[in-house]
Amino acid sequence: MAMNKRRDFLINLGYYGFILLAAVAVLKYILPMAAPFVIAFVVASLLQGFIRFLKRRLHLPHKPAAVLAVLLAYGLVGGALTLLGIRAVGGLIDLIHLIPNIYYTHVLPFFNDILVNLEGAFIRMDVDLVAVLDNMGNELIATLGQKVSELSVVAMGFVTDVASSIPGLFIRLVLMVISTFFIAIDYDRLVGFCLRQMNDGTRNVFFQVKEYVAGTLLVCLRSYIIIMTITFVELSLAFSLIGLQHAMLVAFCIALFDILPVLGTGGIMGPWALLALLQGNLPLAIKLLLIYLIITVIRNIIEPKIVGGQLGLHPVVTLCSMFLGLQLFGGVGMFGFPIGLSLLRYLNDHGVIHLFKDEEEPDDVTV
Repeated sequence: MAMNKRRDFLINLGYYGFILLAAVAVLKYILPMAAPFVIAFVVASLLQGFIRFLKRRLHLPHKPAAVLAVLLAYGLVGGALTLLGIRAVGGLIDLIHLIPNIYYTHVLPFFNDILVNLEGAFIRMDVDLVAVLDNMGNELIATLGQKVSELSVVAMGFVTDVASSIPGLFIRLVLMVISTFFIAIDYDRLVGFCLRQMNDGTRNVFFQVKEYVAGTLLVCLRSYIIIMTITFVELSLAFSLIGLQHAMLVAFCIALFDILPVLGTGGIMGPWALLALLQGNLPLAIKLLLIYLIITVIRNIIEPKIVGGQLGLHPVVTLCSMFLGLQLFGGVGMFGFPIGLSLLRYLNDHGVIHLFKDEEEPDDVTV
């Protein structure tokens, strides 16, 4: 009996482990190659309601309505992204050119002042110590100057790499746009063909997954809107208390930036505090760092609870899945892994799959 249980356990472990590895391989290697077509299908699916609206209001046949809907969608989104991209690249290039100027204007005088103060403090103690300190300071300044030059070269190389990747990105965009037109025109036929290849049970599971994922995405969007709102309120109050001008506008911009993985609030607050320190405004730098620490602690506490609560997951499970997804797939994994776990829980609760045992009453569990 014990051997049979161990054998069943090993079989199940190998089975689910193979499925997990296959899913990771698909998401990490195959999905990026098929991304233009997957995105095209998602866009065409989202535009179906707008296409029906155009058909009804403008009395258009399906194909012209689909073409018009795709043109309007990509025209608006593409135009906005193009303008933002041009401004972002221009600002990045200007910043790269300003890096040496910032160093010689703010950083170098800051370290020189520190060295002068240290020399004044130690000059009465030991002349040799002052000489050693002076040599160390010169070496430090020379090293910093070299690093600044290297940083400018690296940053310019990054811009060059981005520019060199534009042709490949352009080809992907062309494939995505063309695929969207064809999929939007024959959406019902393509979906109908795929559904006819499924049996009744698989088709029901597909519709359950589709309905749940669509609702879960809305739930995640609502969750992060709540988090951004909380961050905005906290930043507005903090900036108002320290007497910062245009506190609400600055807080709104940082709250929008806060949704980005890895960077978040620290992507603005950190450089801002460092720049204030280099300019000699130590009180402002300390205040900004304190605000950043408070915001980060509060976010790390509320994010798993809000997102996990909306998805029906425990905060620890949500936090672990977000971290694992971020490490494996970046920002997409950070948002996608909790949704995937929530989907598995939903399918398990409805008896579609049997991965987890039902929860037991606390009195029946002993540790």
